[in-house]
Amino acid sequence: MNHDHYDNSYIADILRSVKTIALVGASPNALRPSNEVMGYLLSRGYRVIPINPGQAGKEILGQTVYAKLGDIPEPVDMIDVFRAQEFLYSVVDEALALKPLPSVIWGQLEIRNDAAAAVAEAAGIKVVMDRCPAIEIPRLLAA
Repeated sequence: MNHDHYDNSYIADILRSVKTIALVGASPNALRPSNEVMGYLLSRGYRVIPINPGQAGKEILGQTVYAKLGDIPEPVDMIDVFRAQEFLYSVVDEALALKPLPSVIWGQLEIRNDAAAAVAEAAGIKVVMDRCPAIEIPRLLAA
């Protein structure tokens, strides 16, 4: 897939279909973008599971934090990545070990790694990069 441009319907379909989101790189700091986006997603009715090894066992915005994707005790539909783009490959590797596989891996703004995306897509996982669901939801899913 060409990740230079996404059809609005591709993004909207993803945002309508996912219910449970693992947020990799979640921060307890209310001033961090990951915390703001997590709060927004929770307010929109998504189940958001924060991932941050330094915060494991604590809570962020009332949600239990896990150290890694493999520690989550339930399936996730989407993995939202707030880590530098060089870490996207390791997130994809972790995602491929999950059963069932997530349906989407989403790289936040400025997070893009086409090689990692190709590996995820070869496994049947949809990929979005360099986008933010907190921007796309109000733009594409009015109300």
